[in-house]
Amino acid sequence: MSEFNLKKLEFSPDANPFGYGAQVPIKQKFVRSGLKQTTLADIDTGEVVATSTIHQIEHIDSDHFVKVFSAGIAATYELTKTGQRTFQAILQIYENAPMSGGFVDAIYLAWFDDGLSGQKLDMSEKTFQRGLKELLERGFLSPKAPNLFWVNPALFFRGDRVLFLKEYRRIKPKATPKVEPEIVPEPPPKVTPPKAPIPRQTRLAGHGPGKRPKQKKRK
Repeated sequence: MSEFNLKKLEFSPDANPFGYGAQVPIKQKFVRSGLKQTTLADIDTGEVVATSTIHQIEHIDSDHFVKVFSAGIAATYELTKTGQRTFQAILQIYENAPMSGGFVDAIYLAWFDDGLSGQKLDMSEKTFQRGLKELLERGFLSPKAPNLFWVNPALFFRGDRVLFLKEYRRIKPKATPKVEPEIVPEPPPKVTPPKAPIPRQTRLAGHGPGKRPKQKKRK
């Protein structure tokens, strides 16, 4: 996520960078915004996938709609309390801004008379600047000129309906790599040398073992 220095902003005076939608990484997820999306195609690959969709429609009055819209946006983008309050204040400025060509693509935001564009707020200027910086980092606004900001048309609009879509994707288990068994060569067979033959003891005929031969008597 890009960090912004409010004193050194890079301006884009000619084109709204949110014209083709925006993607913001938030912790371990991505939040995409756009005016048109299809729930039957994978946003990353374009592949048509099977999707289980549960769609609930609720009708509410105008005041409640603004509160639900701002609270839903703040929760989706995990805004801090300061960011949510700043977004609510800027949303009021946007609602009252004059339209050009049927829509409002940029708004003037300046702090004077202890308020935003002269409107009193229950926050200090430093608090507002912290919230403004957060909205710039989360892709709500983009600098166009000094005190003039492009708005993300998916997050600032004057329509009469809003759809918050949260998609859950099952994590596939990682395939366990197949380990080939290690082949250990067999040791060569042991060769036992042949035993040396035991010499046989010779004896004279007629003489048993342990007997001495008889000596002849002399005449």
